[in-house]
Amino acid sequence: MKCYLFLFACLIGYSSVSQNINTSKNDYEKYREDQFYASVTYNLLNNKPSNVSQSGFSTGFHFGFIRDMPINKDRNFALGLGIGISTNSYNQNLYIDEVNKEYIYSVINESEINVSKNKFTTYLVEVPFELRWRTSTPTEYNFWRIYTGFKLGYLIYNTTKFNSNEGSNNLSQISDFNNLQYGLTLSVGYGTWNFHLYYGLNPILDSSAQLEDKSIDMKSIKIGLMFYIL
Repeated sequence: MKCYLFLFACLIGYSSVSQNINTSKNDYEKYREDQFYASVTYNLLNNKPSNVSQSGFSTGFHFGFIRDMPINKDRNFALGLGIGISTNSYNQNLYIDEVNKEYIYSVINESEINVSKNKFTTYLVEVPFELRWRTSTPTEYNFWRIYTGFKLGYLIYNTTKFNSNEGSNNLSQISDFNNLQYGLTLSVGYGTWNFHLYYGLNPILDSSAQLEDKSIDMKSIKIGLMFYIL
C-alpha cells in the first residue's frame, strides 16, 4: 500500500508541473481533455449474505489513461474511452478454503477464532467508457465536470489472505471469481479533485461459489476520489 500512496503523491506533484507546461498549447483552437487518471476508493460489498460483514478498511487503487473525443463544436461534450489497471481489497469474515480442488466457503466465527487478517484481493485490467460534460476552454484548467459511464474489467489475478491464532491460509487464482466485472461510474467535481463512484452490476464471484447452498452474489461499490492529470 505504501508503494501506491507514494506513486499517488508523485502524480499530484506532476500535475502542477504539467499544467504549467501545457500552457504553451493554449493557442490551439481545438483541444482534447486527454487525461491520465488516478483514484483511491473505499470498497464496499453490496448484496452480502446476511451473516457476512466487512471489517477494517478495504481499499482500491486505480490508474489509467482516457482518450477524449469531443462531439460538439464547443468541445464541452465528449466521449471518453480508456485503458487502466486497478487493485481492490475486501476485508470481511468470509473464509475461503480449497478442499480436493474445490473451494469451500464459510463464515468465520470470530468468538472462537482470533483473526488478524481475512481478505481477498482482485487485480484487473479495465476499460472505462464515459459520456463527459465540462466547462473547460482551451485556456482554463480548473473547471466543473460531470463524467458518467460504464467500466469493464478483466480479472488477471486474485488472492486471499487469512491469518489467525490457529494458523494461516493463503490462496491465489481462485477459479470461482468472475473474470469479467463491470459496473456504472460517476465522477463529479471541480479542478483536480473529484468525487468518484463505481457501482458493480455483476457479482464478484460466479454461481459456483456457494454459502449454505446459496450463491454468493456480492457486488462491489467503490467510493472515493478521482485525480485527473492533463
